[in-house]
Amino acid sequence: MSGHDSSPFSSERKPLDIVIVGGSLAGLMTAIVLVRSGHNVHILERNPTGLLHDQGAGVVCGPELLAFFTKYDRSKTPLAVVSPMRHYLDQEGGEIDVQYYEQKMTSWDLLYHLLRINFDGVSQEANGDTVLKENDYGKATYEYGAAVTNVERADGGYVDVIYTSSGQGTTKPTDLLIAADGPSSTIRTILAPSTRRTYAGYVAWRGTVPEADLSPSATKALVEKFTFFHSTNLQMLVYVIPGPNGKLTPGSRLVNWVWYRNYTESSPEHKDVLTDLNGHTHRTTLPVGGVQSRLWESQKEYATQRLPPQFAELVHKTQQPFVQAITDALSEKSVFYDGKVLMVGDAVAGFRPHTAASANQAALNALLLEGVAKGTLSLEEWEDIILEYARDTQKRGVQMGDRSQFGVHPLSR
Repeated sequence: MSGHDSSPFSSERKPLDIVIVGGSLAGLMTAIVLVRSGHNVHILERNPTGLLHDQGAGVVCGPELLAFFTKYDRSKTPLAVVSPMRHYLDQEGGEIDVQYYEQKMTSWDLLYHLLRINFDGVSQEANGDTVLKENDYGKATYEYGAAVTNVERADGGYVDVIYTSSGQGTTKPTDLLIAADGPSSTIRTILAPSTRRTYAGYVAWRGTVPEADLSPSATKALVEKFTFFHSTNLQMLVYVIPGPNGKLTPGSRLVNWVWYRNYTESSPEHKDVLTDLNGHTHRTTLPVGGVQSRLWESQKEYATQRLPPQFAELVHKTQQPFVQAITDALSEKSVFYDGKVLMVGDAVAGFRPHTAASANQAALNALLLEGVAKGTLSLEEWEDIILEYARDTQKRGVQMGDRSQFGVHPLSR
């Protein structure tokens, strides 16, 4: 335990005015819980554009993520594609192992879309008014282009959040600040500077292909299955996710792929792969549309040489790939300023994708915070549970990733 001695929810100020830094999945899930507990929530999102979209990423649904949407999604929108099995291919595309158990897969885009509808009624399809708010809900505000630069204790039990928006500096006092600003968290950098986000030695090339564009052989090998290929210093996995606007009808979905490749951090290849079309080198993620055409052509050639033909087909048919550097980050604390500042989601621990646990962590943190808000769980207990989950999952992710990329996987071919 961190030694903090009180919960902001036990104060006499009701409802609380709460600021959440970061308007992605963890921020939105936390916000929904708190708004529906009667508190006023103001999300500060650094991205200056409208609805976040086109992240191009698949998400495996863990138990807490499914529990969150079952409880909080008032639209009751079907969430996932169901796979009854996972199997492994050799380089020639033949099946070498099968494991039968059910997994559910969804997309980042669909999760974000549903969370925005449930938080403030905003929708890419302008149908957010179908999710009606109860009379006792708190006020929900989502502000774009808000870059937080500092946080300070203030008089009267408040915390000051200092940020810039539209070129103007703003200081906003709040009863509670929640940092949901990802594995490179600004708030964590300020309050726990010893926690660093470090590169793991490899990146994930990622992309999607419309299910309807697959050849019959690729469809047979990849659809309704969770498919893997392991080789020396290389792993690739494929699964089907909802299509545009959450479509789940066979033929209208997307086939999502993730391909891990090793690049030494100091190497020219590492810098090159994270440098976009305009010559800007990114630290962790090269977004959709930013991959240099020269590098993408080289990647497609390498796919033909190294991957099973069904996987190589996906790479060749991908129009908008992106690149994600694999990193590790783990905080020793998630509660600061005597319970006035909390960290959730990737700000607490940035997991390697092998765990398929990032969205699940965000959901777990939010679900448990409801107990804190209602007084059935202490803040100390909340922190202990989420940090234990973070440590255990982080350790498992490092073991899985290092075995895959630097060791010998038992199904490597």
